[in-house]
Amino acid sequence: MQQQIPICARIRLTPESLARVREWAAHISTHGAEALGTLRAEGVSIESVFLDTAPDGDYLVYYMRAASEEQAAEVARHSVAEIDRYHQQFKRDTWAEVRRLELLVDLATT
Repeated sequence: MQQQIPICARIRLTPESLARVREWAAHISTHGAEALGTLRAEGVSIESVFLDTAPDGDYLVYYMRAASEEQAAEVARHSVAEIDRYHQQFKRDTWAEVRRLELLVDLATT
């Protein structure tokens, strides 16, 4: 298996978008097989999304491992899969700001 690099970002959500975020999470879970297919095409082995509710607003914390961040972004950008179109619209509707997090430690047993 090709070396996977960890990528993590904190996304500030637009105000009042929490209901839409929960709808998106339920949709992705319901369409898990399709979502996993697009991740495989992107070279992504893991994608996890966490909700962080802070005094200044709501945030998503995205964590993924991919063979290449550039390849994953390029494949996603050109995808015609319905699940990817849904996700792109979700991002336009709810993401206010994306801030990449600094990797400090990355340990793996395999």
